Amino acid sequence: MLALSGALLAGGAWASALISPSLARHAAPPARVLAHNDPRPRVRHRLVRRGPVVLAFGGDVHFEGHLGTRLAADPETALDSLAPLFAGADLVMVNLETAVGTSGRPQVKQYTFRAPPSAFRALRAAHVDLVTMANNHGMDYGATALEESLQAAAAESVVVVGAGRNAYAAYRPYLVERKHERIAIFGATQVLDGELEDSWTATDTKSGLASAKHGALSRLLAAVRAARPRADIVVVYLHWGRELVDCPTTDQRALMRALVAAGADVIVGSHAHLLLGRGYFGRAFVHYGLGNFAFYANAPVTRQTGALLVTVRGRDVVATAWRPAVIYAGVPNAVPEAGRAAAEAAADRLRACTDLTATPS
Repeated sequence: MLALSGALLAGGAWASALISPSLARHAAPPARVLAHNDPRPRVRHRLVRRGPVVLAFGGDVHFEGHLGTRLAADPETALDSLAPLFAGADLVMVNLETAVGTSGRPQVKQYTFRAPPSAFRALRAAHVDLVTMANNHGMDYGATALEESLQAAAAESVVVVGAGRNAYAAYRPYLVERKHERIAIFGATQVLDGELEDSWTATDTKSGLASAKHGALSRLLAAVRAARPRADIVVVYLHWGRELVDCPTTDQRALMRALVAAGADVIVGSHAHLLLGRGYFGRAFVHYGLGNFAFYANAPVTRQTGALLVTVRGRDVVATAWRPAVIYAGVPNAVPEAGRAAAEAAADRLRACTDLTATPS
C-alpha cells in the first residue's frame, strides 16, 4: 500500500508533507497571531480557524466501453465532466472498480475489469484525491495486478484505501488534516464472490482487500475504533448491498449500525448500480448507495447519479448537498438547473425504505 500522506507523526502531530498536489491547493489559511497588551512578557497566541471541510464523494468508476475510448484519446480530459460536480470540495473520493495495469491473469468470474495506468492520470486530472479499491473488481487480475495498481496510483499521487500489501495496509485509514480538521477515511467491501473471498481478503502475510465480511469484520471495526480518538471525523466508504435493489439490505443495516457504534461519523457506499437513500442515524450521516458514476449505464435508473458533498466541522456534519447528474457515454453530466429540484426530490424519496432520518438526532 502506498504511504499514507496524513500519517501521524511522533508525538501525535499530523503530517502534511506528502499530501497530494490537488489537496495542497486547499491548504488552510495561515494562522493569525494576536498580541495582547499585558504588562507581563508578551506571549503570542495563535488563533486556529477550524473547518468547515467539504468532503465530496462519487460512486462507481471504471474505464470500460465509452470510458476506455475517452481514456485512450486523452487521459487529461477523459473525466472532465466531473469538475462542476466536485466544485468547492476540499477532498474528493470515488470507488475505483477495476484493476489498473497490464499484468496478472483474469480471475474466474463473470465480469473482469482492467484499465491502463493512465486511469490514475485521468482521476488526478479530474481532481480526485483518493479512491477505494475495496470492491468485487479490485483484484480482477489477481495479486500481481493489485501491486501494479498500487504503484500506478502512487506515481500519480492518488491515495488508495481498502487495499494493500497486507492487512495492516488494507485496513489502515487515510489520515489527513484539512483546515485544522483531522480526518480518517477507510475503504472496505461487504461484496466478494464466495469462491474468491479468501484469496482476495488481505491477511497479515498476503496482499488483498479490506473485507467487511464474516471474521474480517472484526478487524475493520477495531481499526475504526482505533482511529476514533485520533480524528475529528471518521469516514467509511463501503462496497455493499444488492445489485439493482434500491433499499438497504439487512446486512447493510447491521453493518452500518456496527460502524456507527465503533465511531464512524460518515458512511457512504456503492455497488447496487443505482441510487439508494441517505440521511442520519443518530448524529452519523449515511448514504447507502451512490450508484454508478463514471461507468457504463444503459437503463434510465442506472444512469441516475450525482456527487455527494458533506460539510464537517469537529465531529459534526453541518451540511450535506446532492448534485444530481445523468450518465451519458460513460460519464456523469450535471443535471441542468431546471431539472435539479425534481432530481433532488426523487433522491430524497429513497429515504422512505431506510432506517434513516432527514435530520440528526
